[in-house]
Amino acid sequence: MSANKQPTRPMAKGRLILATLGAAALAALIVLGAILPAEFNRDPLGLGQLSGLSRLWAPEDQKVDTTAGAARAREYDTPFRADVIEIPLGDFLAGADRSELEYKVRMKKDATLIYSWEVIGTTEPRDVHFDQHGHTTPKPGEPMAVSTWKQAFGLKQQGALTSPFDGIQGWQFSNSSEKPVVVRLRLAGFYELIPAGQPGNEAGIVANVPAAQARPGP
Repeated sequence: MSANKQPTRPMAKGRLILATLGAAALAALIVLGAILPAEFNRDPLGLGQLSGLSRLWAPEDQKVDTTAGAARAREYDTPFRADVIEIPLGDFLAGADRSELEYKVRMKKDATLIYSWEVIGTTEPRDVHFDQHGHTTPKPGEPMAVSTWKQAFGLKQQGALTSPFDGIQGWQFSNSSEKPVVVRLRLAGFYELIPAGQPGNEAGIVANVPAAQARPGP
C-alpha cells in the first residue's frame, strides 16, 4: 500500500440505512410530485397543481359561452319538487269522460321538468294514445301560444322538458282498450301542481295518492 493512500473505511450500517431511506423517499417524492402529475394526470400530493407540472399533461382549456345556446346554468324562483301521480283511465266502453284525461302542471318560462310515465294494466302499446303538449292560459281576447311535443301510441315515455313560455305543460291520455289502466306519472323539477277544476286539471286528479283515491267522482 502506498504511503500517501488512506484506507477506505466502510460506511456505518446506520448511516447506510438512513441514506438508502432518504434516497427512496426522494425518489417517491419525484414520482408522486412530478412524474405522475406531468405524465399521467395524477396528483396525489397536490404538488403538480402548485408547481404547474400538471399543465404539461392537461389539454388546453377551451372556454364555452355559457350565455348562449343549450349550455346554461339557471336559477329558479319556483322551489324544486317531485311528485308521483297515478291517473286511472276506464276502458273505452266507460265513455270519453272516464277513458280520456288531460293532466298538466304550471311552469314558468325556461323552467325544466323531468318526467317518466308508464301504463299499468296492458301490454299492448296501441291501447293508449298520448298527446304531449302545452299552452299559455291567456285572458279573454288574448292569443294563446301552443307547444306540441309528441303525439303517439305507447306505454311509457321519459325525458326532460323546458317550457318556452309561462303556461301549463303535460299530457292528454286516451285508453282505447277493453280494460281499465293506470298511468303512473313521475315528475321532478321546477313546476307547480294545478288545483282541481282549473285548466290542466279539470278532472281534479290528486297527486301522491294511490290510483283508487286519485280521481274523484262516481
